[in-house]
Amino acid sequence: MPSPAFERPEQIRELFDRIAPHYDALNQTLSLGLHQVWKRMAVRWSGAAAGERVLDLCCGTGDLALQLARRVGRGGQVVGLDFSPAMLAIAQRRARQLFPDYSLEWVLGDALALPFPDGSFDAITMGYGLRNVTDIPQALREICRVLKPGRRAAILDFHRPRGIPFLESFQRWYLNSWVVAQAKALGLAAEYAYIDPSLDRFPSGEQQQQMALQVGFSAAKFYPLAGGMMGVLLVAR
Repeated sequence: MPSPAFERPEQIRELFDRIAPHYDALNQTLSLGLHQVWKRMAVRWSGAAAGERVLDLCCGTGDLALQLARRVGRGGQVVGLDFSPAMLAIAQRRARQLFPDYSLEWVLGDALALPFPDGSFDAITMGYGLRNVTDIPQALREICRVLKPGRRAAILDFHRPRGIPFLESFQRWYLNSWVVAQAKALGLAAEYAYIDPSLDRFPSGEQQQQMALQVGFSAAKFYPLAGGMMGVLLVAR
């Protein structure tokens, strides 16, 4: 869940609109480039293949959507959905530059009420979005609804490394000191300070597995990354 300071949908939208111009550069710096590795893993685990129609939820500036485009090729279609107009504008610009003759569609919408019919997609990805929705079970329910039977969705996000005190202490220091300091230089300290408290309210990977099964997925498995500071929830309908 988001921080109490950003608990309403319009506040979360405004937050991401503000950070959009700096989002990619900060992600690259703050993760030492590792976020691209984790995103490639999520895309690969989603099972997206050539010629398929796939969805990237909470697509932001388009990182995962553009990686999906490489997998589905010119014969496939990628739909990127986000509720931040500023993020979508950057994603559209990047797509025109990198994949001008591919089928990429950008949709302004809500992950809790997807504007797509049941069983619309062969694969779905979601990067750093589940933690920011106001109703996690509803977001999972919508992913299940629009995914085709027998297909997979890969959901990447920050996680608290539970049961590993050293890593938990390091993560808190890193997010509250290093990350906020870097963001402060751009006038975005408050916008990035929300990350650490949001992890205290974010369900564990095991809890997310149970939520996914309860909303209708046939299988759910959580894979911790970076010592449990990141993770991918892989679900199948």
